[in-house]
Amino acid sequence: MPAGNPDAEGLPITQLLADWHGGRNEALRELLPLVYNRLLQVAQSFMRRERSGHTLQPTALVGELYLRLASATSPDLKSREHFYSFCARTMRWILTDHARRREAEKRQAHLQLPLTDDIPWLGARPSDTLDLDRALSKLAEIDARAAHIVELRIYLGCTAEEAAGILNISKPTVDRSLTMARAWLCRELRPDEDFHQLSADAAP
Repeated sequence: MPAGNPDAEGLPITQLLADWHGGRNEALRELLPLVYNRLLQVAQSFMRRERSGHTLQPTALVGELYLRLASATSPDLKSREHFYSFCARTMRWILTDHARRREAEKRQAHLQLPLTDDIPWLGARPSDTLDLDRALSKLAEIDARAAHIVELRIYLGCTAEEAAGILNISKPTVDRSLTMARAWLCRELRPDEDFHQLSADAAP
């Protein structure tokens, strides 16, 4: 998450979120400078893993996120944690929508997912972006918290410690959920391949 004292950072964000939800639209514009650098860093990490010629730029991704926030009719986001969770899920929707449009326009073009150490093989196939979105929706029906942790790890670039802070749970709990989610996603997305062999093959 952004550098600095998370409690000190959370206070102005929490107040601005309350103001925004209360109908003061200017609060969203005041909030953006506090979170822009973090969100841009995440977007840049996505784009560094893109093949050349991709159409979605980091600033455009953050801009699309802002537009979706502005059109979200002041959601009731009560804290910094809720806000970043909402951003992670919205980035997931943006990337999935973009991949779906690109797939419709040109079958061989795809938006490659940002890779993480947790799931090193994810993003190797053109279909992974859309397949992951469907798989996460399915996982959420089984274990909503595990699906949420995967969203934070992949779409917002959170470490396990940061995800634990956002969800107000312990890091061991995050680690256990990620272990389960990795194996589940492998079975769901790579049913004909061995999870342990996949991880070994994808390791640098």
